[in-house]
Amino acid sequence: MRYSLSHLTQYCYPQPVANSYNLVCLTPRQLPYQQVLETGLEVNPLPSELQQRTDYFGNTQHFIHLPGQHQQLAVTAKSIVSVQSQQNILKIQDGITAGKLADYLASQCDPQALQAKLFVNASQLIPLLPESEALIKPLMARGQNVLQLAQALTQFIFAEFEYDTEFSTVVTPLSDVIRHKRGVCQDFAQLAISCLRSVGVPTRYVSGYLETQPPEGQPRLVGADASHAWFGVFDPDLGWIDFDPTNNLLADEQHLTVAFGRDYADVVPLKGLLQGNGEHTLTVAVDVAPMPA
Repeated sequence: MRYSLSHLTQYCYPQPVANSYNLVCLTPRQLPYQQVLETGLEVNPLPSELQQRTDYFGNTQHFIHLPGQHQQLAVTAKSIVSVQSQQNILKIQDGITAGKLADYLASQCDPQALQAKLFVNASQLIPLLPESEALIKPLMARGQNVLQLAQALTQFIFAEFEYDTEFSTVVTPLSDVIRHKRGVCQDFAQLAISCLRSVGVPTRYVSGYLETQPPEGQPRLVGADASHAWFGVFDPDLGWIDFDPTNNLLADEQHLTVAFGRDYADVVPLKGLLQGNGEHTLTVAVDVAPMPA
């Protein structure tokens, strides 16, 4: 499926500000199942400096500097992306067992294994909580592989937690999400990651988008028209397999991947510092439209 993607982030300030330094993570990734055919970044007002870099995880980031006074900053990322089905549902039964995965992580030191080990540890926004381990332990069963466990956890979060856009912010502690059993896609992804890491499974945070106009007769997915988040589980033979607990899905061609990281802090769409004071208003507009074949 081919998509036209547009993501606008706009800040408006009541008084002029200056020396705005920003880091942008809005460029979709090139992946075996996802090809970025066109991509570009528009910044208004025009910055004095616009640099591109690749971070540790392979994500594309842009650094923006606006030294002069301004009362608005608008950053628009536009891309055309082609996404193929990963057929992940067919891979679930072939996943590695927890015991074999532990042996692999203990014995291997190649780049793939070293990065996987990074995703077993706690991170800035995802602590390894006793509450997380308590949630996943009852879902573990004899003869179950790691991907089947991740699928069971995905189904559990979807069934037991309520999607509530008014409950949390980007800094809401994971313990609050567990206690109140509510949150948004970011919370559910980070909850799943905490649970799986607590039992030794390398799990990463994935940011991206969902198709905003589903095929005729199909329900509209939760999280469309905004940035979306899900999680990926590592298997040495199958690679990273992605799960979407907000919608109880294995990620497929309706999921457009932007970035990978330990948690949300690694892949914030736009963050920065500026010289000035006062409140600001933020507008975010996302559109993911399917294109004719």
